Amino acid sequence: MDYENKLVLAPMVRIGTLPFRLLAAQYGADITYGEEIIDHKMVKCERIVNEYLGSVDFVEKGTNNVVFRTCDQERNQVVFQMGTSDAVRALTAAIIVCKDVAAVDINMGCPKSFSVSGGMGAALLSKPELIHDILTTLKRNLNVPVTCKIRLLKLPQDTVELARRIEKTGVAALAVHGRKVADRPRDPAKWSEIADIVAALSVPVIANGDVFEYDDFQRIKIATGASSVMVARGALWNASIFSPEGRLHWEDVKKEYVRKSILWDNDIKSTKHTLKDIIMHYSCLELPEGKAVNKSETLADLAKLYGEEKYYHFVNENRVLLKLNRIAEL
Repeated sequence: MDYENKLVLAPMVRIGTLPFRLLAAQYGADITYGEEIIDHKMVKCERIVNEYLGSVDFVEKGTNNVVFRTCDQERNQVVFQMGTSDAVRALTAAIIVCKDVAAVDINMGCPKSFSVSGGMGAALLSKPELIHDILTTLKRNLNVPVTCKIRLLKLPQDTVELARRIEKTGVAALAVHGRKVADRPRDPAKWSEIADIVAALSVPVIANGDVFEYDDFQRIKIATGASSVMVARGALWNASIFSPEGRLHWEDVKKEYVRKSILWDNDIKSTKHTLKDIIMHYSCLELPEGKAVNKSETLADLAKLYGEEKYYHFVNENRVLLKLNRIAEL
């Protein structure tokens, strides 16, 4: 995995599933992070090759719950991001998935209570010894690159010192969200503090924060000196932000996301969550489209809503034929 001069899709909970990652890659993303998966959940999974979809699924044992889904198409660019507070458990989880992904990343920036209360995410920022233990354990035992994503600490010099300690663990790259734990999305990202980190390290730094247009990729690179750039909300609202040819209309991008969700049989709750986030940015959930998405119970419902019924039936009929052919071969 090369982390120089790359456009990167940020990890986003309930959004960064396979269809959205492939959507971002289609428009030009070089590296795509999956949504944060908690190690406790991953260690309960078994790897299943889903011949029906052409995917590799990590399914919670004893259930039909797909915790993580990937495919060969993204093998060289997908990053598995994990939430953890324990080195041994993190390694156990990473070993399960590492042969099907390009890299493993540890979330050290999530400020949400579900993460912090479990000692994960931003809670790790105040525990440099545990950070060292987790990262060195993964680095010693995995054959894929290991990275992590952090937020800024209260004092710039403290963030630089933490980044230096992280670099010494042998990580392949460090992603930095230019906000502190207490900051909200509306607060401006502090690009100058990312620049301080870049100046202090020799490993590639991936800058994250306030990238909403294609031109922002170059702006943040110049301002920070970062090797690569990561985008979250800008990609959620229009995944074609990665395209050097200019963004497509968000309605077209949204329909393409629906098609990919159908193709990869994405979880309906995840699909609806993503669509609602897009709609809320441009419109309102109280209008007919938003209400219809809320009422949708299946991918077939969404296909009907977005005029993709023919595509939905084409995909599913071909899957049935494929399954029958495989049964006949047996």
